[in-house]
Amino acid sequence: MAAGPAARPGGPSPGTARPDTAGLDTAGLDSARQLLADLPPSAAVWCSGLRKRYGRRTAVDGVSFTVGRGEVLGLLGPNGAGKTSVIKMLLGLVRPDAGEVLLLGRPGQDPQARARVGYLPELFRYQPWLTAAEVLALHVRLSGTAVPAAEQRDRLALVGLAERAGDRVGGFSKGMQQRLGLAVALVARPELVVLDEPTSALDPLGRADVRDVVLSLRDSGVAVLLNSHLIGEVERVCDRVVILDKGRVAASGTLAELLGARELRLHLEGVGAAAEQRLAAAGRLTRSGDWFSVALPDDDEAAGVPDLVADLVGHGVRVHAVEPARISLEERLLGILRDGERR
Repeated sequence: MAAGPAARPGGPSPGTARPDTAGLDTAGLDSARQLLADLPPSAAVWCSGLRKRYGRRTAVDGVSFTVGRGEVLGLLGPNGAGKTSVIKMLLGLVRPDAGEVLLLGRPGQDPQARARVGYLPELFRYQPWLTAAEVLALHVRLSGTAVPAAEQRDRLALVGLAERAGDRVGGFSKGMQQRLGLAVALVARPELVVLDEPTSALDPLGRADVRDVVLSLRDSGVAVLLNSHLIGEVERVCDRVVILDKGRVAASGTLAELLGARELRLHLEGVGAAAEQRLAAAGRLTRSGDWFSVALPDDDEAAGVPDLVADLVGHGVRVHAVEPARISLEERLLGILRDGERR
């Protein structure tokens, strides 16, 4: 006997009559709607097992991660690690050889999902004969979203181009075109913004402006996927980081998870047995000459520092310096990549 089609998860079995909802009272329907409304929203990005080969070269090999609503996730890695290929697969610009993608709860190939995504590619070019305002108006029409002209002008003001709205793009510097690209990514009220090297052509002031924009997007509940070589910018704005190396996820997590606990470095003189015991009680202790490093516990990194210093002085220790310390994201990234090279 031939087997029938498999039931879809969460749906009725094949051949089973659908329940008759005509007899349900209004209160029951309202209760069901409320239950659905109370469900948490789906992730802004969900991808699993993404793979992509170009000829004999494997560019992406089994990449999986998520980006939550209102979260900023940084994508890091050296040139050729597969970051841009992953982004293009997420957005449907490149077809993966294997793996699945969901954007805002819909399959990645669904145009309705991509309609709510703003994208700033690494390399782009706008028609030089158009003005900045005309570029924005064109992309609003392409998106199919009704965005009033005043709101479009607000987007140009947000990226510092309010006074150049009527100027032709052909006369813009690289930095100004980068700002315009950011305005285009934001103009159609996206729920997910993907930024591929958004500060590559910007000066320090421009990078600070982009950082403020990213933080404001997060505060308004918009998810951001940020690919950048500027590790300091990633460290300032990202909630989590995914590190790619040779097409694979080499490490991922929050900054605290990746960088470890904070340390306290102290330059001390006259440390006796009692003082050293007090230092060891504060956390894991290492010593190099007159410099002592104490790994502080995660739950109370700074609150106990004044008491520690006071106790050391009470033990007759001369305190010359007290410095907070933590491994930088750049150091962590280099360590992961070097470990990968050794393996």
